[in-house]
Amino acid sequence: MTTPSGDSADDAFWRRPTGQPADPPRPPAQPGERKPPYAGPPPSSMPPPEWRPTVHVQPPPPRTLPPQDLPALDAAESSARTLTYGIGMVSGAVVLVLMCLLCSRALF
Repeated sequence: MTTPSGDSADDAFWRRPTGQPADPPRPPAQPGERKPPYAGPPPSSMPPPEWRPTVHVQPPPPRTLPPQDLPALDAAESSARTLTYGIGMVSGAVVLVLMCLLCSRALF
């Protein structure tokens, strides 16, 4: 923030300047001076019928997927489910023991 220098009143800094303003206000628009309404975007032209390049290379058809071993997939899902349940039970037991310890410290 700038501060006024010299001997002046405290509010002299905030007073309006004296003299003619730099730009006089514009007179209001006359009723006859209207802007034309927006006519919209310019019309577009259609591209020529042969605007795409010719295609020379055809991609090969997709390959067939290898067959799935459904019994092996079921066995893998079962072992993954067992591991997930085991980790969940161990972490639940650890949380239960910690909660019991914290509650016993708070009560006794």
